[in-house]
Amino acid sequence: MSALAVVLRTQSDVEANIARALLETHGIRALISSDVPHAVFPLAIDGLGEVRLSVRADQAEHARRLLGDYRAAAAEGGPRDGMPVLEARLGHPFTDRDLLVRALTHRSRAHEDDSGGVDDNESLEFLGDAVLGLVIADRLFREFPHYDEGCKSKARAQLVSAATLAALGDDLRLGDHLLLGRGEEKTGGRRKRSLIADAFEAVVGAIYLDGGYEAAVAFIERTFRPLLEGIHEDGVSPAGTRDHKSALQEWLQARSLPLPVYRLAGAAGPDHRKVFAADVLVGDRPVASGSGPTKKEAEREAARQALAVLVADAQRTPSVDLDEVPGRPPQ
Repeated sequence: MSALAVVLRTQSDVEANIARALLETHGIRALISSDVPHAVFPLAIDGLGEVRLSVRADQAEHARRLLGDYRAAAAEGGPRDGMPVLEARLGHPFTDRDLLVRALTHRSRAHEDDSGGVDDNESLEFLGDAVLGLVIADRLFREFPHYDEGCKSKARAQLVSAATLAALGDDLRLGDHLLLGRGEEKTGGRRKRSLIADAFEAVVGAIYLDGGYEAAVAFIERTFRPLLEGIHEDGVSPAGTRDHKSALQEWLQARSLPLPVYRLAGAAGPDHRKVFAADVLVGDRPVASGSGPTKKEAEREAARQALAVLVADAQRTPSVDLDEVPGRPPQ
């Protein structure tokens, strides 16, 4: 970029990254810089210095207006709080933002509205399920012509399973934006896998209605590309859809290594948004740690990290003597 103008100064890199995502959703490229030496973003530097967000000088006025509008909307409150940030994560700025709001509205919220003017996301979920199934089937047909019908069906089932959609929804932080009834909110609805998976399908439906088939294809392509690449590398079982704890256990068993042991490392945050941390040990060796909204999710993330560490170590030192691994049972 040349001829830059600073449109935001803040002490928080989180705020700067959110603002950048908002601007890029509207086609304005932004650059984050700071006084921290050798800073590479994204980097948590909160409290360490000023963070600046810059854009091209000829786009500065538009950028400041967008940031001002977002602050005003957030100050007013309501279901559209944070929607520009979510749109940035989705990579689709909505023409009709009501569609996105509806995609995030659980039936418990709609039932609490006495006016009857609030629609839940079930119809959008139905539509999104169909669009998603079509696009994934199309990708499998085109990219895996050597697979028979059974293999394609198995891959599709894994790709569009509730577990996969919930994981993708977590990556997009859909749970933070769900509109829930009071009862559902109190019982931890934002962390329920089924609600997140349903919301993901509803978002697909909303993007399809707002931007057409090509917009839906673009979103699905961006979101599922790593999983499709996993099929190319690993076969029918897509990377990211497997149970990481099972995969780790199988990897260790194949090498006659001790089974993994999971240990809760701690928890932080309020009860309605607690984050758990877990360590995984192989024998006496701590291998990796993970975090998540539940203990099980933290253990799954720890298993994923551990498998990556062990595979990388094995590739670097393929001739390692397994008898040197702590805790390995005697032969």
